[in-house]
Amino acid sequence: MTTVNSEKLSSARFAEATDAFVEEFTASVNFDKRMAEQDIQGSIAHATMLCAIGILTTAERDAIIDGLTQIAEEINCGQFVWSIKQEDVHMNIEARLTDLIGVAGKKLHTGRSRNDQVATDIRLYLRSEIKHIEIQLRRLQTAILDLAEQYADTIMPGFTHLQVAQPITFGHHLMAWFEMLSRDHERLQDCLKRINVMPLGAAALAGTSYPIDRQLTSDLLGFSRPSANSLDSVSDRDFAIEFTAVASLIMMHLSRFSEELILWSSAQFDFIDMPDAFCTGSSIMPQKKNPDVPELVRGKSGRVTGHLIALLMLMKSQPLAYNKDNQEDKEPLFDTVDTLINCLRAYADMVPHIKAKKENMYQSAKRGFATATDLADYLVRKGLAFRDAHEIVGLAVRLGLDSQRDLAELSLPELQQFSPLITSDVYDILTLEGSVAARKHIGGTAPETVKKAIQSARITFNA
Repeated sequence: MTTVNSEKLSSARFAEATDAFVEEFTASVNFDKRMAEQDIQGSIAHATMLCAIGILTTAERDAIIDGLTQIAEEINCGQFVWSIKQEDVHMNIEARLTDLIGVAGKKLHTGRSRNDQVATDIRLYLRSEIKHIEIQLRRLQTAILDLAEQYADTIMPGFTHLQVAQPITFGHHLMAWFEMLSRDHERLQDCLKRINVMPLGAAALAGTSYPIDRQLTSDLLGFSRPSANSLDSVSDRDFAIEFTAVASLIMMHLSRFSEELILWSSAQFDFIDMPDAFCTGSSIMPQKKNPDVPELVRGKSGRVTGHLIALLMLMKSQPLAYNKDNQEDKEPLFDTVDTLINCLRAYADMVPHIKAKKENMYQSAKRGFATATDLADYLVRKGLAFRDAHEIVGLAVRLGLDSQRDLAELSLPELQQFSPLITSDVYDILTLEGSVAARKHIGGTAPETVKKAIQSARITFNA
């Protein structure tokens, strides 16, 4: 009778032991053991299905489930002994199961392969982690809504090319961040549709000759459906790449937020006060208050984008079906999940404590002729063509530059030398308050519009 090496379940085919370095080099257990919960979850569903089709007896199924439950407890308590001799999380758990329950443990792998097993584990893992990501994402969005509501009337300069463009409200600016994160949430939900497809039952690449019930296994694991092609099932990592792409977009958004917070907290802008708990000092300059959390998040965005590129390069030249290359999919994926959750958590904790320096924002908005477009629109409403109005306002701005005065500080006769259409009512629209209040259409910066947008967002959150 052929016997299997007790230390390594897959060793019977080989005449000599694996080189010690190669054994360590090829092992993945040190990082893929984080999928132990999902591996056990998938094995319990697989055993239940095997029993339903008559391959396992009820007693064998129960012994397998009891053994897997005990293994889960050992892992949770830190008592499980992981071994690189068993290569990965799957073989470690199967070896321990066989130690616990004997022959029945050896029957668990009937009708499946590590190829479809790992593909299933990764999907279960991502499905679970997306829930944690969404919790942090929603926390951050709620914090942004609260801050936007607090500063819905606070006027600040809006920028293009980092030059003062038009006056806006701080609440309006914060709601732009909210919209970016809302799209991220939608992308996560859409990505989840393609993650939530079950590859288990595809076996190594061609399916299995056993009369398995893949729909039953899919239902037990909460997947939307079984995958349609066994060859694609074991080699597909599109879902992981797509998730990492979504994560890269979220991190890019957080990086843009970071850039603005870093600028606004600088002495040159002095728009906001960052909470001390999220900043650090200097080892040599006692006056420094460095925005380390936003800076670190900005840096980590490159890390996640790098993982996206790594996964794309990993897959770009692989033939169907499974190849050992795919062992390299997990570390970038796991690190993406960890980095994203941590960055979202840091922001969700930090944002509620940001304080706006209202007067500094207001005074900054008064510089740079922020109401120039309002004056052009005023002339258009008086019957002038926009291009002619644009030219006239340019002349008025030139006078303001030469005399170091804002448009609102120019006298009526001075303004009228550029156009007789200008009357005393022009000063209503040259104020910062008048400028922002006029933009009350959907998506505008008017305080009343911002407050409606916040209210609508809260209703959607609670729906």
